[in-house]
Amino acid sequence: MLNPRVSLDQWRAFVAVVDHGGYAQAAEALHKTQSSVSYAVHRIESLLDVHLFQRQGRRAVLTPGGQVLYQRATTLLDRAGSLERGAAEFGPDWTPELRLAVEIVFPTWVLLEALDQFGARFPQTRVQLYETVLGGMDEALLERRVDLALTPFVPRGFAGDPLLDIRFIAAAHPDHPLHHLGRPVTLDDLRDHRQLVIRDSAQERPRDSGGWLGAEQRWTVSHKATQIRAACMGMGFAWFPEQAIRHELDEGRLAPLPMREGGERYAQVYLVYTDPDAPPRAAAEMAEILRTMSMNRDRLGSP
Repeated sequence: MLNPRVSLDQWRAFVAVVDHGGYAQAAEALHKTQSSVSYAVHRIESLLDVHLFQRQGRRAVLTPGGQVLYQRATTLLDRAGSLERGAAEFGPDWTPELRLAVEIVFPTWVLLEALDQFGARFPQTRVQLYETVLGGMDEALLERRVDLALTPFVPRGFAGDPLLDIRFIAAAHPDHPLHHLGRPVTLDDLRDHRQLVIRDSAQERPRDSGGWLGAEQRWTVSHKATQIRAACMGMGFAWFPEQAIRHELDEGRLAPLPMREGGERYAQVYLVYTDPDAPPRAAAEMAEILRTMSMNRDRLGSP
């Protein structure tokens, strides 16, 4: 690694001369003597064999090379300051990474807003986000791959704190035959139509969702977006988290099925720590952000 010949203090003196309009003003701003500031600038010129300033009448202005070095020195000082500020996070309880598992029924916009707040507070902390389905959450917790989970299913041996309720509704495209029966839709009616479901992300421990899976025709996909898009194209029906299809409902691309029974159901989402007795700081901070957001239940209903 190349050892820099110019110190940060010398670059700081040069930038201050430019920013404050002269050696005397820079010295005052830096709480240094004018001679020390002048020496620092001349030292840069000597070490790098460049001229930073040139005379224009009675004024000293930056040379073309000096302008480039001023811009780069400003960036260098900003980055050094950012490095020092970031070091304040690296205390004895600092964790370099947040490992978070989130069941896909959790509102995406709420999750991203919480992560945005977390990132603003801890810009140096990496985030590993696992978006899971059913048994995939169990595996993430049991195998200790995450520190914090948001899930409607709390595996045996873990404890969860209630966070928010998710409302599910049965829905399909307005032109779907189930919307044109002329009467309330029954579960028997659903058996004759294609149901769109999302695949369990578990590798070893699949979980029964407890939901209705009685249709003879069934398409299983891996992603929530695929399920929603297929329903909007009239390819089938599904039970969706209401907040996940709010735009599609408002735009008329999906409509709730007029079910005689079972048209809606609710699930409670829990905050679950892998190690509740000693959670990493990153996980504890993220949990606190989510709890604060969940206090305003009405606001969590839609983006």
